[in-house]
Amino acid sequence: MSPTSNDSPRKLLVTGGAGYVGGVVAARLLRAGHQVTVLDDLSTGFRESVPEGAEFVEGRVQESAKVLDGSYDAVLHFAASSQVGESVADPGKYWRNNVGGTMDLLDAMREAGVRTLVFSSTAATYGEPSAVPITEDAVTAPTNPYGATKLAVDHMIGAECAAHGLAAVSLRYFNVAGAYGGQGERHDPESHLIPLVLQVAQGRRDAIAVYGDDYPTPDGTCVRDYIHVADLAEAHLLALDHAAVGEHLVCNLGNGSGFSVREVVDTARQVTGHPIPETPQPRRAGDPAVLVASAQRARERLGWQPVRTDLAEIIRDAWTFAQHLREDA
Repeated sequence: MSPTSNDSPRKLLVTGGAGYVGGVVAARLLRAGHQVTVLDDLSTGFRESVPEGAEFVEGRVQESAKVLDGSYDAVLHFAASSQVGESVADPGKYWRNNVGGTMDLLDAMREAGVRTLVFSSTAATYGEPSAVPITEDAVTAPTNPYGATKLAVDHMIGAECAAHGLAAVSLRYFNVAGAYGGQGERHDPESHLIPLVLQVAQGRRDAIAVYGDDYPTPDGTCVRDYIHVADLAEAHLLALDHAAVGEHLVCNLGNGSGFSVREVVDTARQVTGHPIPETPQPRRAGDPAVLVASAQRARERLGWQPVRTDLAEIIRDAWTFAQHLREDA
């Protein structure tokens, strides 16, 4: 099918829609009036993260052909293995799941005549940047198999657009945080700073490790770009509207300004009312001092503008979700 206007409801497949970002995006799509099918094998996602009103199909992205047919208007693709450390220890899993799975998805889309794709890419495709803020024209030199597989998928999508007229947008995220509609971040194992800090506030961890306090930043700790998951979801809806036949548009998504590790910890103390002890640790190899996105292209091409840019709001939403999650456990 050709891309359709957002004036009418669409039938959409969301792969990985039982995960954190995929689940929030699926919820926003439903709220916008679209018909949503979630395909997820629940290997890292949660059945309760699939929003009410979505059809749920338990299965791997490699099985997309069993779901897709000509009645679908577009696919939003989140299904992937996404732990950096695991990708280093087990790179084969990442090449099979992320690259092989997407190849199967693209084949299924072509066979069914579904010609619009929004892809969940990552800032890990850039590796250690030589300049910030990072633009989409920056050199892509991923430092781990996770980033390498995501970059390979971006190349694959670009070739599909050129050869077969796919309309595609890849959205490269930086650090996603916060919660929306009762859905928030939970990974096992957890590796992201904000949920780790909140686990300390809940008494589930003794302290938060701070890796390096001698970086060339205002307070000596690393600076990262955090984006609220609800703002991220809005970008996906806009991407559906702006995907063009034969074009692969790549857009960075970020706040446009960074927050240091110490700022995150201090803000979490204020939001939660807990002391949150720190444990100083040496720098981690390969950790750049500053990673901040330029989202200018997303503003110009998609009309996207993040509105939930206050760090306290991001952490407050994440804290509310973390408390509810603990109560339900």
